[in-house]
Amino acid sequence: MRLLVTGGAGFIGSALIRHLVAETDHQIVNLDKLTYAGSLASLASVADRPCYRFVKGDICDEALIEQVFTSFDPDCVVHLAAESHVDRSIEGPADFIRTNLIGTYTLLEAARRQFARLSDERRARFRFHHVSTDEVYGSLGDTGRFTETTPYDPRSPYSASKAGSDHLVSAWGHTFGIPVLISNCSNNYGPYQFPEKLIPLCITRALEGKPLPVYGQGRNVRDWLYVEDHARALQLVFEQGVPGEVYNIGGNAERKNIDVVTTLCDILDRTRPMNDGGSYRNLITFVRDRPGHDLRYAIDATKITRELGWKPRQSFETGIESTVRWYCENSDWVGSCLSDRNEPKQQTEAVRSR
Repeated sequence: MRLLVTGGAGFIGSALIRHLVAETDHQIVNLDKLTYAGSLASLASVADRPCYRFVKGDICDEALIEQVFTSFDPDCVVHLAAESHVDRSIEGPADFIRTNLIGTYTLLEAARRQFARLSDERRARFRFHHVSTDEVYGSLGDTGRFTETTPYDPRSPYSASKAGSDHLVSAWGHTFGIPVLISNCSNNYGPYQFPEKLIPLCITRALEGKPLPVYGQGRNVRDWLYVEDHARALQLVFEQGVPGEVYNIGGNAERKNIDVVTTLCDILDRTRPMNDGGSYRNLITFVRDRPGHDLRYAIDATKITRELGWKPRQSFETGIESTVRWYCENSDWVGSCLSDRNEPKQQTEAVRSR
């Protein structure tokens, strides 16, 4: 197929493109604005492949989007471009509303025009796959998991903007007949993740000997999904998924945030001992909790396993070990990201040391 991937220089998008170039014959155009979280260095291994092309641009730029659609003539859109960090959405919601809502609308309208241009044969295989998050479902208590029919209950500007974009995609499918797909994933981790999310933030700060910020008491629970497992799932969804359906993708690896951080510290203690012989756990610092911080997310991935045959290959133990090793071995990539990092205030304002 001819795939248009938006946000392909980001963490999940670059993992998907590397996977597709290695495993398929798809022709791929990567459209990315290259904001602070996007890096072409994450795609250096595929940059010269004839099946891959990069276009720098904003998904809100209607003229550019139309030009990309008419020149590339895609069979499928895999839409990952989004503002995605909750802390940044609290400090500045406007970018999230613009990119996640207006950008998605702009792509849907271009896809609608593209769909109208296609022959019946190509219409049968056209797909618009919107990649979203489990945060649209809100917060769980101590039990239960999110399913594809869980009511939406977003709690942050980020999750509200993603919930809105999910609804736009669904509405364009129902109203205009575009073959749409939505997938909602749990927390991703792995190589090439920008060092503002919990796992890469703590690894990079530990290696620098800096405090490791943990919100509240670290009791918030997330389900962790290795990014390469997610990439395989996304391929299955847009190749084999049923138009109009939603697929939840989770790693079946629930962990409290504090347990994630202590696991990272223990791996580093074993593989990169501190010069003074101390433990990286001593760097853990509790910080003021995020406003409206959801207690627990957990994904029920039964549907995608049953219908498409997907399940994660990496356990949390194997995935986190390889992730720590990758960050330790790729200091140049990390350094290029950190050189102009502007950390959200919520993440670094310590209120009590551990």
